[in-house]
Amino acid sequence: MMRRFEDARILMYSHDTFGLGHLRRCRTIAHSLVEDYRGLQVLIISGATIAGAFDYRARVDFVKIPSVIKLRNGEYTSLAQHMDLHETLKMRQSIIRHTAETFQPDIFIVDKEPMGLRGEVEETLSYLKMRGTTLVLGLREVMDAPHLLDAEWKKSDTMRKIDRFYDMIWVYGPPDFYDPLTGLEVPSGVRAKMNFVGFLQRSLSHDELPDHRPEGDYILVTTGGGGDGADLIHDVIDAYRQDPELQHKALIVLGPYMPARKRRKLIKKGAQIPHIRIIEFDNRMEELIAGAKAVVAMGGYNTYCEILSFDKPALIVPRVRPREEQLIRARRAAELGLIEMLLPEEAEDAKLFAQALKALPGRPAPSQSSPDLRLGGLPNISEIVGEWLDERSRPHFSVVEGAS
Repeated sequence: MMRRFEDARILMYSHDTFGLGHLRRCRTIAHSLVEDYRGLQVLIISGATIAGAFDYRARVDFVKIPSVIKLRNGEYTSLAQHMDLHETLKMRQSIIRHTAETFQPDIFIVDKEPMGLRGEVEETLSYLKMRGTTLVLGLREVMDAPHLLDAEWKKSDTMRKIDRFYDMIWVYGPPDFYDPLTGLEVPSGVRAKMNFVGFLQRSLSHDELPDHRPEGDYILVTTGGGGDGADLIHDVIDAYRQDPELQHKALIVLGPYMPARKRRKLIKKGAQIPHIRIIEFDNRMEELIAGAKAVVAMGGYNTYCEILSFDKPALIVPRVRPREEQLIRARRAAELGLIEMLLPEEAEDAKLFAQALKALPGRPAPSQSSPDLRLGGLPNISEIVGEWLDERSRPHFSVVEGAS
């Protein structure tokens, strides 16, 4: 039986400065929770420029804050050219705080950036803690290379603040895959709050299939948001040019954040290869991955969960800077036999890449090398949230019983 909570509210925050990863993760968790609990409302605060391009289930909505984008050198800038970064951040901070005051959530879940972009969530955390809201930090199973994360967090005293504000830390992966705080000095208070919930399993919506899904077998090539994905796609096209024996049909998804000039160049270049079809974006990647024979990707968190959920042979060419997150994840997954990895410079070797692509559909699926890999994140989160909301609603029941 599906349980019901009267007017339970969850607020989620996703800073979204580069790519789609954070928003897609929040949306997956939100959809799973409203499916499990009637009467629950989830509101996602997002800075993603295309937050509105996705569909949301009933009782899940989003508040769009002004977009700040991360440049390839790791610096931030306002998306609106006429506004400076400082003003944009002030606006974001005020909308976040105001949303929390108006929405009055029972639980507040912050994705990846403990204090938000440039500390924009700290004031809201402080306010909600005083109100007794349960505060959760959700971390990817891999954050970044320890020395980079450590330097970033020391600068803003993040570890102490995590200890002070948060009630629990959810790690979106199993404990034996990777520890996101590896190599950092972690206070025992923070360690005690960590709960490795497992990877977030993806499923198909029961709607009609995307129009883009090709007939027959195909390899799917995806770079996630696409902001830094052009190199990988050039390399795939070069591999097809190099080796006429490479004849698998390929569906390439460029991603909504790929710069227009690069997009035009790739579409033109790809048009010369009969086996390749290029589309710009599809908001239902799950369906495209589920229908593919194999996947070529850069290996961000969501794509990786989809490869595991739909059990697809995969070839990962990770991004290696400014963050090393994809590289660390790909190395660990390759070590466990889940995927095959090529470094970006190896993928530039068209002959080598063509060989890897030819062999890819015949590679074993991830479940063959790690049959016990845990994708239990969503049910685990659901169970934790259910227990918290139960606790919260207990006093109300006794009042009602007494009044009967």
